Amino acid sequence: MAQKRYIVEVEKAKEARDGRPSMGPVYRSLFAKDGFPPPTPGLDTCWDVFRLSVEKYPGNPMLGRREIVDGKPGKYTWLSYKEVYDLAIKVGNSIRNSGYGEGVKCGIYGVNCSEWIISMEACNAYGLYCVPLYDTLGAGAVEFIINHSEVSIAFSEEKKIPELLKTFPNTTKYLKTLVSFGKVTPDQKQEVEKFGVAIYSWEEFLQLGDGQSFDLPVIKRSDICTIMYTSGTTGDPKGVMISNESIITLLAGVKRFLESVNEGLHEKDVYLSYLPLAHIFDRVIEEVFIWHGASIGFWRGDVKLLIEDIGELKPSIFCAVPRVLDRIYSGLTQKISSGGFFKKTMFNFAYSYKFHNMLKGENHQEASPLFDKIVFKKVKEGLGGNVRLILSGAAPLSGHVERFLRVVACAHVLQGYGLTETCAGTFVSLPNELAMLGTVGPPVPNVDVCLESVPEMGYDALSSQPRGEICVRGSTLFSGYYKREDLTNEVLVDGWLHTGDIGEWQPDGAMKIIDRKKNIFKLSQGEYVAVENLENIYSQVPAIDSIWVYGNSFESFLVAVVNPNKQALESWAEENNICVDFRSLCEDSRAEKYVVEELTKLGKEKKLKGFEFIKSVHLEPEPFDMERDLITPTYKKRRPQLLKYYQNVIDNMYKSGGKWSA
Repeated sequence: MAQKRYIVEVEKAKEARDGRPSMGPVYRSLFAKDGFPPPTPGLDTCWDVFRLSVEKYPGNPMLGRREIVDGKPGKYTWLSYKEVYDLAIKVGNSIRNSGYGEGVKCGIYGVNCSEWIISMEACNAYGLYCVPLYDTLGAGAVEFIINHSEVSIAFSEEKKIPELLKTFPNTTKYLKTLVSFGKVTPDQKQEVEKFGVAIYSWEEFLQLGDGQSFDLPVIKRSDICTIMYTSGTTGDPKGVMISNESIITLLAGVKRFLESVNEGLHEKDVYLSYLPLAHIFDRVIEEVFIWHGASIGFWRGDVKLLIEDIGELKPSIFCAVPRVLDRIYSGLTQKISSGGFFKKTMFNFAYSYKFHNMLKGENHQEASPLFDKIVFKKVKEGLGGNVRLILSGAAPLSGHVERFLRVVACAHVLQGYGLTETCAGTFVSLPNELAMLGTVGPPVPNVDVCLESVPEMGYDALSSQPRGEICVRGSTLFSGYYKREDLTNEVLVDGWLHTGDIGEWQPDGAMKIIDRKKNIFKLSQGEYVAVENLENIYSQVPAIDSIWVYGNSFESFLVAVVNPNKQALESWAEENNICVDFRSLCEDSRAEKYVVEELTKLGKEKKLKGFEFIKSVHLEPEPFDMERDLITPTYKKRRPQLLKYYQNVIDNMYKSGGKWSA
């Protein structure tokens, strides 16, 4: 049987010329073989998305939060589409009454909540640019964003107000009005007035526009809707300008995709909002839900209580970043291994049986309905009992976690890929296609994609196994970096966005991300090392959770800082009669030697070249985190910061000359 291909070719490959590398053929999704989804009449802006749903589903529950009764969390209480609309118009009138109109930059700062969406919709209605502020970009980022984008009015979660006040007086040249989602203290009022800034509680601000009514401006598809600052791994945050058209085009593509795989959204769908609205991933998913008249419930803002919020809300679609899914995976595997011999054996048997049937091409509902009922039902209930789609994005999901969840979650687990610059979703894997494990699937039906060769890294887009830099073209692309035309022109060439990620087409049309263009360095013997690819390979070692590989052109071998897997390392220690706590274990040279041996074993298995082997490791008990600025909010490694933080450790590993050299 010929393998199904989920892409169609729309342009031929191009040989290298005029100093530009060769480009492979241009492909688009099979679901767009007769063209991209046409524009919906009357749907030109993000405001239209919301407005049309209010007309169609006025009474549907739109935004929900958990009531806290006597200090205990109760049920979700809901605002309907019509109630949210009335509030958004009220907020918009107050914004206009304060003198702010079209093109003004409005900051929104804080954890996801109803007020966040209401303020965003007010910006959409009155043509203000919504500028999410968030501090996970590192200290000083909020101040940088306010000044760089010239934010005049900012809405903020009550407990973030002190953070905003810390940016005074540096930001008060632009920032003139502050609105708290909650209350404002008399001290805060006094402090702010010193700088000539007005501050309001949410209730006070809503009254400002009483009795006023302003005409809504005519907003065009091409107008900017939001400026989202991306963390990037180096340099200042960049302001990505996203137009209404980008978001509208993406929504049509996502709708076509979901309907093509028989998973279309409907008004009864429920979404848990916890991934930051300051990121494009969550923002566009919530727009998709609003477009379908569906419901969005907010978490309480505490990751430890997330599973409990899920249990109460019972979402039907669950979006996650790999770190959340890793947590769910560890929790489940721990439960299984401590469940006694019978339960463990039963689980492993059920898992192998169902996985085997899925490999044969059966979809997850039919692969083993009996075991779903008796063994996997608990996992499903742990996610509320209604989840039918789990979507992972923002960083690569490890293969074993993806495989495990596809079997036990009784839901489709899809891995997606996109950038802020492509308005999120650009690729997404397909339900029931087990061959797509470890890939991000074919393109979404609203973009064209091709690979461009990267000769210096040995990637050839024209070879029988096409590899190269992923380039994207289409109406979902951003309108440029705010005030940074130089950076825009670096990545946008002839209508193609160069993502900086290296991909490899699979025979079925799925894309596999294998490397990052910038993460390449030379060792002293002149060999090039593509470090991201190595980290992806080495992270398959069960004894490690995360690995940062380092080398430079003055040294001849590679070293690494490793976050070991606590469970795996402790059981190794037990087998070897080493009785110390986890921290001491990480400092034990026998444990280092063991980890290097495991890495070497895998390196040999994967036929890595001699210079790609790790000769020395440092075991770090603390996971790489944002607090120490070692990773971005989407969990990408900040390599310059890692080097700065671990400089002494690196120097010592090189001084000892790769003591575990195989």
